[in-house]
Amino acid sequence: MRGVGDPLTIGERIAFYRRRRGLSQTVLAGLVGRSEDWLSKIERGDREIRRVDVLVDLAKALRVMLGDLLGEPVFLEDGAQNDDVPAVRDALMTPRRLSAKLFASTRSDTTEPLDPQTVARWAESAFFEYQNGGLGRVIAVLPRLINTAQQLDSARSELCQQRAGAAVSARIHHLATTALSKLGEVDLAWIAAERAMQAADRADDPLVLASAARAGTHALLAVGRFGDAVELGETAARWLRPQMHTNDPAALSLLGMLYLRTAVAAARRQDRSAAEELLRKAQRAGDAVGTDANHWQTGFGPTNVALHRVSAALDLGDMAAAVTQARRISATHLPVERQVTHLIDLSRALSATASEDEALQVLLTAEQKSAQMVRNSVLVRGVVRTLYRRSTSAGRRSSSLIALALRCHAIGGN
Repeated sequence: MRGVGDPLTIGERIAFYRRRRGLSQTVLAGLVGRSEDWLSKIERGDREIRRVDVLVDLAKALRVMLGDLLGEPVFLEDGAQNDDVPAVRDALMTPRRLSAKLFASTRSDTTEPLDPQTVARWAESAFFEYQNGGLGRVIAVLPRLINTAQQLDSARSELCQQRAGAAVSARIHHLATTALSKLGEVDLAWIAAERAMQAADRADDPLVLASAARAGTHALLAVGRFGDAVELGETAARWLRPQMHTNDPAALSLLGMLYLRTAVAAARRQDRSAAEELLRKAQRAGDAVGTDANHWQTGFGPTNVALHRVSAALDLGDMAAAVTQARRISATHLPVERQVTHLIDLSRALSATASEDEALQVLLTAEQKSAQMVRNSVLVRGVVRTLYRRSTSAGRRSSSLIALALRCHAIGGN
């Protein structure tokens, strides 16, 4: 059901899995606390599901992954069609990671030891590539980075070198978590997040562990485990506060991002008061940082807090407020990934408030900034399919919309 070229709407996927489970509309609607008429309209495409938590409930009732209902795309590199996700999977799932003792005899002691600082520079370069919108290039280098991280993890060296290597491994697996979550590879993202946190524990550095916890919230959000994401984010924030130096901008940035990711998780589980309180805490951290910075590749500062307010408003169903807030924000000075994510959120809000032409133009602007992040986004596919369906009924489908729908694999094409 999942992958590039999948032409089904979310409603059609719900209907497919409902029939496969042998459930009637009445039974499935009852399982999620809705009416049969509501579900019937969803499956026919006469009504949209705008809240992620409702989709999560349906996925649980149907015993499928959230991504199965969303129809998340398989990454396909434009032009070269260089799909390296299988190589990333091979790197993460090598049996050598299962037991250091079993594979100790196969390890070569003649190999020149890796310098953690050198590998750290490679990792940070890849992080900046991701922030600049180069998702495909990041996926291409991840297999080598992950294999290198595993060599650092198993290296026999002094304790300080082991900790330095673990810190680099945590960063590499954090990057893998983030990139894989963008592609809907949620199972692999979870493996990477777990490795990031295990390595961060060994690094014995509060900032490394806080950063890895941020990766963990990404993975939990991707699989729809919003309560667990709240628990992880709040636990990490409570743990970090007494460990950090007062007014350290790097620590404040990581703390602020933990609050922001947790606020999104709270909004997705429809806990408005918790989301608002977490956003206020993030705002205080942003004010303390004082400017829009990029410590630890967080892009954290007052503007990023404003972007997450828009995201939370969307998840809480406040579409008109999201549009109003989003239009007031200038994010052009932030990393490209943040800019594109903001534009995708704005397009979702515009589509929900029946501003179809503006929603299309916003997506085209986002595509100019990073074609890979737009064309591989399940959220974009959902917006484009909605715009495409509405334009069909209105009899005014533009060539720009058709072309974008094909590029995003939102509709079938030759």
